[in-house]
Amino acid sequence: MSSPLRHPLMGVVVAVLLSVPWVVVYAVSSPEAIGTVPTVAVSGLSVLGASFLLAWGAETAEKDVPRAFAIAVLAILAVAPEYAVDAFYAWQAGQGRVGAGDLAVANMTGANRILIGLGWSGIALFSIYRATRSGDAAVEHNDGILADAVVLDRDIATEILFLMLATLWAFFVPLGGGIDTLDLVVLVGLYVVYIGIIIRGGADDGEVHVGVPAYLQKTPANVRIPSIFALFGYSGFLIFTAVEPFAHGLENIGLQYGIPEFFMIQWVAPLASESPELIVTAYLVNKARTTAAFNALISSKLNQWTLLIGTLGVVFSISQGAYGVLEFSFKQSAEIWLTAAQSFFALAILINFRITVREAVVLLVLFVSQVGIEFLLIDTISVGFTATDLLLAYTAVYLLLGSAMFVARFDNVRHVGSLAKTNVFADGQPADSD
Repeated sequence: MSSPLRHPLMGVVVAVLLSVPWVVVYAVSSPEAIGTVPTVAVSGLSVLGASFLLAWGAETAEKDVPRAFAIAVLAILAVAPEYAVDAFYAWQAGQGRVGAGDLAVANMTGANRILIGLGWSGIALFSIYRATRSGDAAVEHNDGILADAVVLDRDIATEILFLMLATLWAFFVPLGGGIDTLDLVVLVGLYVVYIGIIIRGGADDGEVHVGVPAYLQKTPANVRIPSIFALFGYSGFLIFTAVEPFAHGLENIGLQYGIPEFFMIQWVAPLASESPELIVTAYLVNKARTTAAFNALISSKLNQWTLLIGTLGVVFSISQGAYGVLEFSFKQSAEIWLTAAQSFFALAILINFRITVREAVVLLVLFVSQVGIEFLLIDTISVGFTATDLLLAYTAVYLLLGSAMFVARFDNVRHVGSLAKTNVFADGQPADSD
């Protein structure tokens, strides 16, 4: 007789139990009442539980909706805390707080660079490491030093196309004096068109699931569909309520150790708010679903690089009670250019639907070195060389590397364009991956 502890839904029970302390604090008390360290502990456990619930909801939903759409929903919910934090600073800018516009841009650019610099590179390296045990078919073993690679689904050609369009537009955002209506129309419009394309696809691609998703997918629709909404709804509630206190708690701990507020807002808070996404993708890799993990990461980057930027100006205008442009300093313009350049380079890596260990390491090293130098020498690196100069220098490095790779892989560029065109104009069927 099977033990109840081995029932697939025990995973749901454990994840919910992880969230109970936070729900109690949220319902009957407040984070301030229990102190900084306990807040970080209980909200962090809640984020962990929410991440698993969110992943199970998205995997189960693949039975009823296109996988790309399920992953897009997962990506939006997983990075919802980032939207909340950025909206907070954009709102304060509309209320007249000096420097709040800079904080909104800093938080947004930090989150986007973390997603690629740590997320894309880290998940690629973790996938290749795990493949030695999991036998993941998405990992390709090659001769040579650091030559093993993650092979990506060619259906992401659509995401690559739209992410490239958003990246190219981002280079022009600072030239307009700030984030304005044109940015809203272009960037949010790109994402709306993208969702309209992927939602036409067919459901369940026949991939075998295990655990909670496998169990729920076998239940009748009148049980399965409410279960999906419950998983999405509860995990979304946890993420919306727990991640901001978690991030602010980490900020306060950092400030106690003398780390500047601006640096904490740009790097520590986004790292905390991106944690659900990173946990979800690591979970998928652990189940030998590397393709789904990378699809989720790319979808997250696309929605942050379009919806997040485009809506900041809206929040700012609503806050001040009249239309306005969310302005920021030249340093934040350099932050946007660097973030766009990193995205440009990352797309050059993925344009052949592969990411090797070497490429992942380069992504990681470039990201960590830039953040590390900026942390060690916050204001001035040397006489006549500022932190802004550092950002522009790294922007140039990313652009040079990316341009060289795009030139060398021009045939891949044409292939991605052909696949994306087929996906855009096909009647709900993905392009041939051959």
